[in-house]
Amino acid sequence: MSSLRARLLAWLLAGVLGVGAVGGWIVYRNALAEADAFFDYHLRQTALILRDQPVQYLLAPQFQPAEPSYDFVVQVWSLDGVRVYLSRPHAVLPEITTLGFSTVATSEGSWRVFGVQALTRVIQVAQPMSVRRQRAAELALETLKPFALLLPVLALVIWFAVGHALEPLQRLTALVKARRVDALDPLPDPGLPDEVQPLVAALNDLLVRLRGALARERAFMADAAHELRTPLTALHLQMGMLARASGESERTAAMSTLAAGVQRAIRLVEQLLALARQEPRAETQHSPVRLDELAREIVAELVPLADARHVDLGVAAAQPATVEGDADALRTLLRNLVDNAVRYTPSGGRVDVAVAAPAPGALSGTRLTVSDDGPGIPAEERARIFDRFYRRPGTEPPGSGLGLAIVKAIAEAHGARVTLADGPGGKGLAVAVTFPRQGTRPA
Repeated sequence: MSSLRARLLAWLLAGVLGVGAVGGWIVYRNALAEADAFFDYHLRQTALILRDQPVQYLLAPQFQPAEPSYDFVVQVWSLDGVRVYLSRPHAVLPEITTLGFSTVATSEGSWRVFGVQALTRVIQVAQPMSVRRQRAAELALETLKPFALLLPVLALVIWFAVGHALEPLQRLTALVKARRVDALDPLPDPGLPDEVQPLVAALNDLLVRLRGALARERAFMADAAHELRTPLTALHLQMGMLARASGESERTAAMSTLAAGVQRAIRLVEQLLALARQEPRAETQHSPVRLDELAREIVAELVPLADARHVDLGVAAAQPATVEGDADALRTLLRNLVDNAVRYTPSGGRVDVAVAAPAPGALSGTRLTVSDDGPGIPAEERARIFDRFYRRPGTEPPGSGLGLAIVKAIAEAHGARVTLADGPGGKGLAVAVTFPRQGTRPA
């Protein structure tokens, strides 16, 4: 059943029927106990009354046997064990009985028997147990009959009560259906039941995060369009210069300028795509990543670039360290850090990569550091370099201003913290990425 109302109705009625069945059994057992006590009393009283009557009275013509509907059977025995009277000649009763109450099994079922001794005889009064069980069942059915008759009324009451209780949820559903696609305002929650308010709170939280993600996406698209306009315009102008080149030297110079512009455009597009993969962040399947091995891999990949710029690039220290994360994203993070350091370090400079495993008992986890001895960044501007497309005025070489923004986005997706400090000897810049300890990744 997909309907919540039908499901509640079925469960509630099943509960009522279950409780009614248990209650009916309890009523039946109580009624049977009361019937036993009542009929035992009548058995005893009948036997005591007959004890005081002479046997000749029972055998006299004026003494009529009991009606067939009368369920008591009377036997009279002499003291030497001869039955002298039986109120129902064809009844199957035990030929011997004990004095007082007893329950005897016969071919017609169990009988309740009471025996009493007079001076010259033994009087035995018996009754089938089935009579008592039937009477107890009738009493139980009579007791439960009003509840059975009211069960359809109870079903209707439950149906309308559940429908009335679900009206706020139906209004909320209609409100959500009537919303426009771009309507991301929080849903109203006054008057909603306590069970529905957590759902509305979760939806409002999702709407807030979705609004923030859409705002970041719109800002990203606007910034990307603005940043792509300049290199594409430059490429268009450089193609015009190539077309107007009159000599071989002018054509070669124009081709070289055009190739450099294409490379800058390619790098800008690559960084835009890398940033787009990280924002808005989505949950990815994390796996163990050896950060020290990744550092050696990236350094080996970028050594040709460092050699071309006459920069000493190497791994200063790499302790074995494993972090939980997305290997491709961490590779992008480390490549951006090392690439930025190499590009902004002047010829003859040095770039070091270090990986430090967490110390026993330390609150922080693995620490990745990329340091250089280049011009560095003033302390008052370090907070802004993580903004997308931000570049310090007069910075060389040219770039897109996306490298550290990508680093920050990837670090936040892994619960890591990025900090900036002076490089070795107070010169240059040191960028440190500190990962949380295993099993303690923050939200």
